[in-house]
Amino acid sequence: MRGIYADACDDIDRTVLAHAVRIARYLYPKAYLSGASAILLGPTPDGRLYLSGQRVQRTRIRSLEIVQNRAPARPSVASAAVADSLGELSVPVSAIRQRFLEAFRLRSEHAASIEALMREALAARLVEEFGDPKAASDAVWALARENEWYREGAGAEKFLLHRPAAIEVRNAAAFDLVVAWHGAPIGTLAHDGFEWRWSAAKGGPVLPPVVRQTVPGKLPPFIVSLLPEGWLQSVLKDQRDERALLRSGKRYMSNITVAGNADEIARLPADVLTTRLTAFSRDGLFTGTYAGPGRSAIERDFEHRLAALFADAETPRLSGVQIKAPMGLDAAGRLAPSVGSPFTHILKPAGTSGFEALPLIEWIGLALARAIGLPAPENALIPMPDGMPPALLVERFDIRAQPDDARWIAMEDMCSVLDLEPQQKYTGTIERVARAVRALSTAPEEDLLILLRRALFAWLIADGDMHLKNMALLKTAHEGEAAFGSVRLAPVYDTQTTRVFPGLEHDRMALKLGGRDEGLRRADFMALAALAGIRAADADGAISDLLARFPAALDAVAVPAPLVLSAEARVAAAKTLGLCRARLAAFA
Repeated sequence: MRGIYADACDDIDRTVLAHAVRIARYLYPKAYLSGASAILLGPTPDGRLYLSGQRVQRTRIRSLEIVQNRAPARPSVASAAVADSLGELSVPVSAIRQRFLEAFRLRSEHAASIEALMREALAARLVEEFGDPKAASDAVWALARENEWYREGAGAEKFLLHRPAAIEVRNAAAFDLVVAWHGAPIGTLAHDGFEWRWSAAKGGPVLPPVVRQTVPGKLPPFIVSLLPEGWLQSVLKDQRDERALLRSGKRYMSNITVAGNADEIARLPADVLTTRLTAFSRDGLFTGTYAGPGRSAIERDFEHRLAALFADAETPRLSGVQIKAPMGLDAAGRLAPSVGSPFTHILKPAGTSGFEALPLIEWIGLALARAIGLPAPENALIPMPDGMPPALLVERFDIRAQPDDARWIAMEDMCSVLDLEPQQKYTGTIERVARAVRALSTAPEEDLLILLRRALFAWLIADGDMHLKNMALLKTAHEGEAAFGSVRLAPVYDTQTTRVFPGLEHDRMALKLGGRDEGLRRADFMALAALAGIRAADADGAISDLLARFPAALDAVAVPAPLVLSAEARVAAAKTLGLCRARLAAFA
């Protein structure tokens, strides 16, 4: 009976494609293979078989589509052998000259099937046969005239005789950047003008993956977390999209450097903590020499002088909304902007419009955190020149401690960990952070207790800014390790009583706990512990210990006597401590 048959157990689509030429020969005995099928002697990868015959038609048989166009009056046809599982058969196909002409037909699907490399191969074959491009062109023209394919002949002649030099055209908006970690290239970040592509470096030392591209085409979340935001993003003026921001700077937090090539990265200084802040601070006050920007009534104000530092691409970039400056502390106690020198400390100057006491309030928050047993970085208040309010200096904890330190360190904030955009930093919950810590920490029981204490501490001091970018994981590895040997909750940073500042008198918790961000009680934190898998006795003990330490911590806070403070700053400090005591008394 007429038809095509296959065994019931066969893959029918595969069977049809494997016998495509035999099927076409059976259905259209007067047609011949043309276009790409004359070159491949079979269907194209997308399942199309191209024929030329007496009519124009299309036939679909399962995964096979037979595309037939009208053959010229005097075609040049040759015979080819095709074999399949049923044996070998002789099949008529377009001869070399005709295939070449078919490649230049206008508005032809058959012509489109002949790819650029196929055209190149056909042209080379014709030149080889006829001796030179001119003779090959004459031979092709002879066939074109017989069939009145004048446009095709002209196209073939141009290709053979007047082929333009191959010029690679590249989108000038596309670029590649080398990303290094502790100075060692770990991959390439490329943008083609439309989307991002991260490619991990091949070879080199065995290291755990720091950067991961979670969404194809998007900038990896770890890189996003390093980009400037807030004040720094605004002072970079036109550098407001991801591409421009990345190309405007080379040095970032977490020991990451980004540049156009490895040579540029090799010239950048390594961030190594060779001088400790404790050597140049006493009773919470910096005793070294400040050599950073100041302000003058004649020249620009301090904020503009600070912003001028970032005109240099080698000035480290920082994330966060607050004004910050990257600084380096040398062995002589001189604190200067880290332009071309190691970036070891972060300077946080006072704000304006009622936020002049911001450094002082954060200093109090860090002092309280350390007093109740939470890990916190070394820090000190700095008397600033030109009558400016004191600034806060914080020592980096995410860099190597000395030149022979072999650790590979990276800090990843919770926005990056949870694959959220920076603008979504207020959308998470404490419970979601706890689940991430449980899954990623190498000491989950300890870190979950720290998280519990951190959340309770934020509530007691009325810290409304403990969002996802102000919590992070500190990861440490050694060369030769394919995974981080240590993943721990990072020390407390950017913690302060936000309710003492203008417009924030009713500020709430940045992240909700149990669906609430106000009126939290002991039961709410015990519920967090239960959800996080912390033993009830351990959670109860941690809460009781913090509550017991907190009064003494509040009593021990003393603003350094030599520090010159405005009346407003002293009021803000007193208000902070008073608010903390009131919250402690109301907690149950």
